[in-house]
Amino acid sequence: MVNKKFILNADDFGMSKAFNRAVLDGYHNGFLSSASLCANGKAFNAGVNEIIPECPNLAIGVHLNIIEGRSLTKAPLLTNKRGKFNKNFAQLLLKSNNPEFLEQVEFEFRTQIETVMNYTKVDHIDSHVHTHAIPNLFKITARLAKEYNIPYIRTQYEEMYFVPSIKKHINLKYPINILKILLLNYFTSQNKKIVQEYGLKTNDYMIGVGYTGLMDNMTVEYGLRAIDEDCIAEAIIHPCHYATSNNNQHYIEFLITQNKSLKDKINRLGFEITNCKREYANK
Repeated sequence: MVNKKFILNADDFGMSKAFNRAVLDGYHNGFLSSASLCANGKAFNAGVNEIIPECPNLAIGVHLNIIEGRSLTKAPLLTNKRGKFNKNFAQLLLKSNNPEFLEQVEFEFRTQIETVMNYTKVDHIDSHVHTHAIPNLFKITARLAKEYNIPYIRTQYEEMYFVPSIKKHINLKYPINILKILLLNYFTSQNKKIVQEYGLKTNDYMIGVGYTGLMDNMTVEYGLRAIDEDCIAEAIIHPCHYATSNNNQHYIEFLITQNKSLKDKINRLGFEITNCKREYANK
């Protein structure tokens, strides 16, 4: 019997009240099972005080963030003079062999983990813009996960799959996303060895890299159709509760959580909808 597990995770929880509301509604009125909380998010306090208490079975992770917003440690190699992060993924990658840089990353990661753990139990760990996938940063993340007894760490292996929609491929995002898959798949081949070394759990497949910025019901469905083996598949979305000219895509991703037809298709494909709290928190 095939044993297939599916986790639908909301990244960027705590970034704003609209993101928080999407998590709340996705949990109560949809099939959102998991969310990753930004310790430096503008709505972090609202998230831990207003949303988490209302979602007792929601799996909560730390969404490590050294890309956007303010540093909790004012790390000079990661931030500008105002203490705001100012490095993109490529810049972080280029600095990832610098011992002083890695020391500041570890201090920031540790502080963010402890900030979230001060308010709630944590059962998984991942990052904003996949920065923890950078191998030397992944080693830090895995070591901290082990130290803080966080059982699950995200990896980014994604099967190449095709959604039958022309508009999802005739745009500037899609070719860039393909390059992301190739890079992150390569990093994952190294990082899964670190997962085993530290005795951690991770997903077997990721859904959400190839169609970053293009995610909807079809991308989740066809991503799961490409998988036919025992596995844990994690789909990452960035849901926002309402649409504006700036976040219409985020609202589309919120609608994923509400789609009962998609939920039925996921079940018919043989996947059990679960989360890290259910699978690992008490093991």
